[in-house]
Amino acid sequence: MTRVSEYYSLGRTQGTLDFVDVDTVNDIQVYVDPGSIRYLQDDWGKQCLKMLETFFDSVLDSVRSNDKRRTVALLSQLREPNETHLGISRGPSAGRGFGSKMGASFAEKLAQSEAAKTGLIQDLEDTAFFIDGVDKDIVSDVTTNIIRGPLITYTQQMAELFGIPLESDVVSGPVWNPVSLDWENGFTELPTPDGKKLLLVPKVIVRRSMHMSRGEYYRNHLVPVLQDEEVDAASRGLAGAIRTRGGRKATQKEIRRKYGSTKPDVTRETLKRPSVYEHYRQIKRKVAPQPLTHRELSVTADTPMPDYERLLQEVLDVPSGKADATRYHNAVECLLTAIFYPSLSMSDKEAEIHDGRKRIDISYTNTARDGFFKYLIRHRIQSRYVFVECKNYGKDVTNPELDQLSSRFSTLRGEFGILACRSFQDKAAFLRRCRDTARDGRGFVIALDDEDLKRLVSDVMVALNPAPVDESDPDPAPIRPVSDYPLLHERLKELHG
Repeated sequence: MTRVSEYYSLGRTQGTLDFVDVDTVNDIQVYVDPGSIRYLQDDWGKQCLKMLETFFDSVLDSVRSNDKRRTVALLSQLREPNETHLGISRGPSAGRGFGSKMGASFAEKLAQSEAAKTGLIQDLEDTAFFIDGVDKDIVSDVTTNIIRGPLITYTQQMAELFGIPLESDVVSGPVWNPVSLDWENGFTELPTPDGKKLLLVPKVIVRRSMHMSRGEYYRNHLVPVLQDEEVDAASRGLAGAIRTRGGRKATQKEIRRKYGSTKPDVTRETLKRPSVYEHYRQIKRKVAPQPLTHRELSVTADTPMPDYERLLQEVLDVPSGKADATRYHNAVECLLTAIFYPSLSMSDKEAEIHDGRKRIDISYTNTARDGFFKYLIRHRIQSRYVFVECKNYGKDVTNPELDQLSSRFSTLRGEFGILACRSFQDKAAFLRRCRDTARDGRGFVIALDDEDLKRLVSDVMVALNPAPVDESDPDPAPIRPVSDYPLLHERLKELHG
């Protein structure tokens, strides 16, 4: 097994990489979940969502208008996305999903599906509930096909960030155009380990199972409705009702025996009660799926957990001064990427703004579902993107460095950033400058020196390895989630002080 990080000698492990560090030959059993893409608020996520929606709307329009030629044309372009190395193949990536025959077969099933014709199927995820032969692996493959264009762009960005060589004139595969509503084929630049093209996939959009679960829907939504109907039918003495004693509800086993539990059974009963599935869909839409944690990725992909103490030491070992500015920049990015995942993702170094006239040392996309970075969003602090400036000075940072970071802020990009530096002679004075900047409406800057980074790492280690709870203690200290970063909360509170 050779990981991408090993093949290209990146000197990193999964915890400090934004993409899934796949084996360059075999597959890892995680899947691209379209449900997770719906909650990405950055431009890349919105582009992916637009592609998913326009493609599947086009497919459903062709099904409902009985345009079989258009349906087949749309679905027959789907291919096995072996270049991502995600899924369930045993041995070298071979694809399980769609060749032209499989695409045509899927088109035929959709064309014949009452669930598609009646509007029960509205999104790609719904097909796993109501179309035979479609499950999480197929949904993942189809999603990968549809967002191939953004994945190519993402791969190129990661290649530039880590110095991964790209081959030119690589066949892109079909790329969906959300404007023309058609597929386009061409050539692009991609990594080609061992002569085979590679597409990198962000960790935040992969799951071990889909957010929308047919089993969950059946057990927790459809079965209870069927149980209530059986109670009502029995009370009215209707023939065929499941007979129970004492007015108890029919068991799940009894419901399964009468109505069945296969995909055709679930489809049949849901078509009679479409509001049940619509209720389930609305509930799931209100709950953002959680990205895989470091630990879940470690177990699933057999990769090591981040070594936070080693990453911290690599920052501390960098001598202060201009000569080692790049080394400090890289070490801070490694550490913060590991600490802040999954709240922050899609790291980018030296990102250009204002037509290249200004650069941001590190930018992250805020993908938080809870904790501090979600707190920013809830309290209307613009933070779609979070910026980090790195100052490897042997002297104090002062107003010019603070102004440099705040000048990168905007209501569109974000108004929150972190200034990483080595130390302060008068830390309290600089924190007051940060408070003045916030009070003047120029954004929120949290300064972190080496001692602060030590505390961040300590807090993460405590969250990952909490001390045993003393049951005799009437007021035990709360166990914080990894994403809650108490130091950041304290500094933000000082800015409002």
